[in-house]
Amino acid sequence: MMSPSFRRLAAALAFAVAPPLLAAPFAYVPNEGSGTISVIDTATDQVVGELPGGSKPRGLAVGNDARWLYVSDQPNNRLQLVELETRTLGATVALGESPEGVSISPDGRWVIAALEGKNEIAVLDTNTRALAFSIPVRGKNPEHAVFSPNGRLVFVSAEEGDAVDILDFAGRKQLAQVAVGARPRGIGFLPDSSRAYVATENANEVFVIDTASFAIVARIKAGLRANGIAVHPSGKYVYVSNGGDANVSVIDTASNQVVATVPVGQRPWNMALTPDGKKLYVANGRSGSVTVIDTASRTKLRDIAVGKLPWGVVIR
Repeated sequence: MMSPSFRRLAAALAFAVAPPLLAAPFAYVPNEGSGTISVIDTATDQVVGELPGGSKPRGLAVGNDARWLYVSDQPNNRLQLVELETRTLGATVALGESPEGVSISPDGRWVIAALEGKNEIAVLDTNTRALAFSIPVRGKNPEHAVFSPNGRLVFVSAEEGDAVDILDFAGRKQLAQVAVGARPRGIGFLPDSSRAYVATENANEVFVIDTASFAIVARIKAGLRANGIAVHPSGKYVYVSNGGDANVSVIDTASNQVVATVPVGQRPWNMALTPDGKKLYVANGRSGSVTVIDTASRTKLRDIAVGKLPWGVVIR
């Protein structure tokens, strides 16, 4: 009988020979301590490859054509492109000091990166793969910059500013700043873009912001050191990773109440859901693993070993 380690090696070799680009969605996990990106087949929950990711990969985005992976390489102050078909490093784009969170516009045209050292958002044109422009923000030390699903707004968490900066992307300007709890981190939106959910690590709360009025409409008590946010495709549930509690809280968006808590690995950080919403993948920084959660039963399915200090997950 083939051992689990041999099966994993065989899967990785198969990926290296013929990348299964048309198979199930893949989860890409940046390992900031290893300088690699682990590739997980979400159909089998097996690691099927390791990609180069620069010296300290953090934020990730995958192009809509699934050809390019965009990775923030923090100490080198750049965005690293990885070609998924050949699994090789492509161009690098200088961004500015300490890029962190990365996201892609719904139409796939723009990739944005939060620059902690410059207090601005760098914008890459995916057609030219070059820096197009930057948008300054008022908050200090921005960590995450996230497009609303309709592409009109960008919400930016000011890690040391205890606030969220709200940008008009087409107008390339800041519209508002909303004070939230201490050390805001992850951001997620309802599918209709009507509300944003912001985790605040030192306040242990999730702030709910109305995207039309920019008013805080709810504050939800989460676990210790709440940081990552993921929103179910149905819009019915929001998931919050609690770094100090080693678990994930499940919030019912109708009641704004925590309805379940699921144990995961140590120091859970950023997360992503499969497109069908059936599974949630949670990066556990101190455990060097990704926990897979069944969203229907709200139970842990398994832990997948990845590289050192996984920072997040993106799925496409």
